[in-house]
Amino acid sequence: MAHDNHAPEQLAPLLTPEGWALLNSLGPYREEDALALSTRMRKAGHSPELVSAVLSQARLRVRAEGKFGEFASRMLFTRPGLEQATRLSVAARHARRFVDARVSHVADLGCGLGADAMAMSSLDLEVTAVELDETTAACATMNLMPFPNARVVHADAQSVALDGIDGIWLDPARRETSSSGTTRLWDPAAFSPPLSFAEGLAERGLPVGVKLGPGIPHESIPSGCEAQWVSVQGDVAEVGLYFNALRRPSVRRAALVLSEGGAAELVAESDFGGGVEPRIGPLEGFLYEPDGAVIRAELVAELAERLGGHLVDPHIAYICAPGLVSTPFAKAYRVLEVRPYNVKSLRAWVRAEGIGVLDIKKRGSSVTPEELRRLLLSGQRKGASARATLVLTRIGDERVAAVVEPA
Repeated sequence: MAHDNHAPEQLAPLLTPEGWALLNSLGPYREEDALALSTRMRKAGHSPELVSAVLSQARLRVRAEGKFGEFASRMLFTRPGLEQATRLSVAARHARRFVDARVSHVADLGCGLGADAMAMSSLDLEVTAVELDETTAACATMNLMPFPNARVVHADAQSVALDGIDGIWLDPARRETSSSGTTRLWDPAAFSPPLSFAEGLAERGLPVGVKLGPGIPHESIPSGCEAQWVSVQGDVAEVGLYFNALRRPSVRRAALVLSEGGAAELVAESDFGGGVEPRIGPLEGFLYEPDGAVIRAELVAELAERLGGHLVDPHIAYICAPGLVSTPFAKAYRVLEVRPYNVKSLRAWVRAEGIGVLDIKKRGSSVTPEELRRLLLSGQRKGASARATLVLTRIGDERVAAVVEPA
């Protein structure tokens, strides 16, 4: 699914018994040991190609731990494949939808490195994992070896026969690879396979789920599905589109927030552009910065209502409320003062308060935080160590800077 021009010659040496054994004999990898490791492997008579492939893979396994946990140490990766791979914690939720819909055999079309197929297989679903890119398909084959109910097919997702399949999972390639690296694609018609292919399968009545990048424009989202944005530890990872039996009947858009504290979800039945009419009010009390998934799912007004709060501007995703409410859907700040946005007076304030560490957040402002921080702190006397947080935004046409502290 992800295409990597440099990988085939890098991976081939690892697909031999000698290569696979050598890679798995390394133990935990640390970058500072790379040179010594390389020397040791060459002295033992391993070819430069194999040594280079083993070290690349060892690095990728370390990077993959965030998504795959302890599984990473027995898996094979390509760099683009890892970038687009689903985290196992999220893949488990995709798989759960198929189990709840009583699906027994899923076609994972564009399976990439096999993360979703692993999660589905571990819930006893039968999985046919299809991957167009030969190198990535080889990785998936190795990664799915522990699962007897999964098989990998090296083919174009759009040409595979779906006999006996009663559920479809699609993770289209959304990057284009060239000699200068990979670029993200935004047009659903340019995805491989395109979103229209998934819609065609859904029209046949099949339970279909599609994983897409979270930035997809709302007008590109088909009308007959549930769209669920997922954020993991504050980072918006994906939007999942669910059709037919995978869709929850009363949910059109949802924000699922996964954090150390568990999972929390905000949902709405209305379509994009519908829903709760937001109240507008002053910038005071507590300022809430909604999670990216809440913003992408257009659930900011719903969250404001839940917090007993209001928006400070109808077009900006900042909520203010009189009280402090604990919520997994937003970060809260106490508003200390609100000043007009004026660089000269802000510099005077920074100097007077002895501020040496300045966090700057912004919405609806064209200012670059790094640039402004440099301007405000330049000329500050040595030893200034006070910390402050500024929030730059606008209220109507007025630009303001709110001094806040994390609540």
